[in-house]
Amino acid sequence: MATAPKEAENAIGLEEIHAEKQEPPKGQKTFTVEEAVETIGFGRFHILLFLIMGSTGVAEAMEIMLIAVVSPLIRCEWQLQDWQVALVTTMVFFGYMVFSVVLGLLADRYGRWKILLLSFLWAAYFSLLTSFAPSYPWFVFLRAMVGGGVSGHAQGLIIKTEFLPTKYRGYMLPLSQVFWLAGSLLIIGLASVVNPTIGWRWLIRIASIPGILLILVFKFIPESARYNVSTGNVAAALATLRRIAKTNGAAMPEGVLKESAKERRGRFKDLIHPKYLRTTLQIWIIWLGIAFAYYGVILASAELLERDLICGSAAPPVQDPGDDSEESHSPCHCRLFGPAAYQTMIISTVGEITLNPLNILGINFLGRRLSLCITMGCTALFFLLLNICTSSTGMIAFLFMLRALVSANFNTIYIYTAEVYPTTMRAVGMGTSGSLCRVGAMVAPFISQVLMSASFLGALCLFSSVCAVCAISAFTLPIETKGRALQVCV
Repeated sequence: MATAPKEAENAIGLEEIHAEKQEPPKGQKTFTVEEAVETIGFGRFHILLFLIMGSTGVAEAMEIMLIAVVSPLIRCEWQLQDWQVALVTTMVFFGYMVFSVVLGLLADRYGRWKILLLSFLWAAYFSLLTSFAPSYPWFVFLRAMVGGGVSGHAQGLIIKTEFLPTKYRGYMLPLSQVFWLAGSLLIIGLASVVNPTIGWRWLIRIASIPGILLILVFKFIPESARYNVSTGNVAAALATLRRIAKTNGAAMPEGVLKESAKERRGRFKDLIHPKYLRTTLQIWIIWLGIAFAYYGVILASAELLERDLICGSAAPPVQDPGDDSEESHSPCHCRLFGPAAYQTMIISTVGEITLNPLNILGINFLGRRLSLCITMGCTALFFLLLNICTSSTGMIAFLFMLRALVSANFNTIYIYTAEVYPTTMRAVGMGTSGSLCRVGAMVAPFISQVLMSASFLGALCLFSSVCAVCAISAFTLPIETKGRALQVCV
């Protein structure tokens, strides 16, 4: 019968899978995913991985930075007060915070790749809906949903981390900042052209295009081999490793891929296990503080440009000649960005990559902890320097350095968090840290856009103090991950 050979093939296939799941015979060579990754080394697959997974930063930066360039327009359109403008950003990060933990748990249970794809579909869908928002409440709700989708983009970093050989992680992961920078510059450049012509709604629609395009190329990146092994799917992990070796033109290690002992997936309580409790608490403090400082700088820059705050006092807005519209005298500070403001935003944003070479050297030679301590301490100092009475050029220089420092902080804590937790809890560790990070991001708008109007010095001192606490916390972290192999189990 025709079905007999088919049944025989199925039986053989089942036997092969069963044999792969069995313990290897005594004395036979075995290897782990970590050893395979190190043996295969860096090659063409990793370049493709870097380009595709790194590009998730372009889409994320455009969605997050969008609020900074859209705020003046929605302020004018709906006559919003300071706290209402701040609430938009806060709700974006509220959505990010809630979904970050949920998607981290799901990624540890169902896989990084699936959650990454889901998050991009989610973010693109709600971003497009935002462009049709009929009112301020709808705009706030839809942007919060976008924030929830963007929170899953962190799985791209985890996939990169779990495929990179140890000695390359400290170099390649910080270079991913190039993609965030590209996304930030792209949205500012688009805003300078689109906002004055066809409006902010079209800007949002255009900004969703990179995310949609990325969905189409995710199929070229496989699920994490470390994740597959940790869930007992050794056959899938072996197939992935062989594919990488073939793409790189490298040889696989000899022996049989060793299956790790199965662990329960994505347990939050593992983060507060005595082995990781102190590390987790200090990481949470640092994530919260870095996000508070990072988005504080971005939003403060927008406020400084929008209101022409120089030397800590509100100078009368410089109006364009002949601009005597009702909006120019609005008590809601309705003042749209001009070409000079967009140019200043681009210059300060470029600062995010200027310290990258030094940041990479610090991460790889000084270690993650000391490098983070130094950049956090410098961030605290430059927040105070921002209060010095200076020219517009001087303020741009301070903002430039602040953007460079806060970007370096994010680079280092991303790498450290991905390295310090084992595979079985890496996604939930990143997700929970990202969630706490968004608490800082939720508070930042009210400091940068509300408190700064009342007390410029008070707002800067608060930012500086938080950064100083983070510097101390970074210096006293109990585990250094420089040169350390990724752990598999708790």
